[in-house]
Amino acid sequence: MKTADFSFDLPGELIAQHPSARREAARLMVLDRGTGETQHRAVADLPDLLIPGTVMVCNDSRVRKARFSARVAGADSEREFLLVRAVPGGTDDAGRSSRWEAMTRKPSRLRVGTVVEFPDGRAATVTGHRSAFVLLSFDTPLDEAYFAAWGHVPLPPYIDRQDEDEDESRYQTVYAREPGSVAAPTAGLHFTAELLERIEQLGIQIEWVRLHVGIGTFLPVRVDEIERHEMHEERCELLPDVAGRLNVAREAGRPILAVGTTSVRTLESAWDEERQSIVGFSGETRLFITPGYRFRVVDMLFTNFHTPRSTLLMLVAAFAGRERVLAAYEEAVRRRYRFYSYGDAMLIG
Repeated sequence: MKTADFSFDLPGELIAQHPSARREAARLMVLDRGTGETQHRAVADLPDLLIPGTVMVCNDSRVRKARFSARVAGADSEREFLLVRAVPGGTDDAGRSSRWEAMTRKPSRLRVGTVVEFPDGRAATVTGHRSAFVLLSFDTPLDEAYFAAWGHVPLPPYIDRQDEDEDESRYQTVYAREPGSVAAPTAGLHFTAELLERIEQLGIQIEWVRLHVGIGTFLPVRVDEIERHEMHEERCELLPDVAGRLNVAREAGRPILAVGTTSVRTLESAWDEERQSIVGFSGETRLFITPGYRFRVVDMLFTNFHTPRSTLLMLVAAFAGRERVLAAYEEAVRRRYRFYSYGDAMLIG
């Protein structure tokens, strides 16, 4: 299948540059994947659209302020680095890591041995290159306090501005727990504590999984045929007790609603074909879901509108059908929905 099969035209003014005034005030397109019919509601209406007994699964990974402006020793200007994840083997007893995979513009220009000066006097030495990353070794291990104090919110490049005070809270789900993501699991940005309480009061069971969003989620597809795209690994976790409750729900015929594509990939990665059940696990996933994939776990999907030619759009197309999804996107453009991370949402079932 061609990457171009997942293209669509989007006027630039529909790319949301700021969040809506209230999280749950975003618009919600409801797509019936069986008929292609759509409804137009608000995220605040979600509790009324779900049947009691539904299990809603959310990704509780926390976005780390992992974007830094740093100066290459001897250079006149700064360049931006996104510290994507710690490299195994560089962690001390306190859980701090001195070795990091980072993304930066034209990384091959940074030769091994180059010193990069980070805020607060930290220095990092380029020790190598791996795929899209440059490998950095810091003179002092980094902890979460350093990221919080000196890092910037890693807004995606289609948000054409610097991060602002509001982004610290709004580019983060209200239920975020363990830091580790370099992009938000954006479907969850629409939920408030009050909305979650309403959902639970109506008999909707909420469960938690964790996928730390890395470049596997947001790296563009740069090949003509999607089968040739390399999906980078991302760390995810689904606890055994959660797996048990999900299996009970499945056996009872209760629908499982995944909040966001990261929850979908975690749930589907947890499926054990031999046992025909969901199993608890903690590890890496490279699962790349494209049309033709047979979903074992997920029955419904709550998600944002995604970028053209992205692995996220391909996943949604696999779930609801490419033609129906692209038709829904065309309708969203006509109706002036807001797109991408700070944009509006879809409920597909």
